[in-house]
Amino acid sequence: MVALRRILATAVVGAIALTSCSSTTSTTPPARNLAVTSAVRTQLIKAGAALNSLPASDYTGLAPGLTYYAYDPATKTYWAGASLVASRSSQQAEVSVQDDGSYVLFKRPASGTWKAADVGMTGIGGSKCKTSVPASVLKLWHWAAGACRPHAS
Repeated sequence: MVALRRILATAVVGAIALTSCSSTTSTTPPARNLAVTSAVRTQLIKAGAALNSLPASDYTGLAPGLTYYAYDPATKTYWAGASLVASRSSQQAEVSVQDDGSYVLFKRPASGTWKAADVGMTGIGGSKCKTSVPASVLKLWHWAAGACRPHAS
């Protein structure tokens, strides 16, 4: 009987120790939407223009209602998605925002620069997104799992 009590006491102490260990682990804060400031808008346009080897002045802004911006603390990465608006005076920019260039996905490490990728044709003909947007960001933006652009309207 004494041996059984020792076994039970050891089991209880072990369970309490495991519970206290698991309760002290910290969780990463969730991804969060951020406001697109003028500075961020300028940076995204510049990155999108660089993707197309064009000056930023060939674009007039980002399409309203199609711009998303978030920070994912788990990966320490900023994410953005947008459609660039081409200047009517730049035929090259107007061509660049068609088809695959109709939507651009942007990624920036917390201490780095924006990298842009054309993703406008993703999903057509079974093509897959070449950039893995974290699930937490997709959920935040209400995009489908594995997506790299919003739903077509």
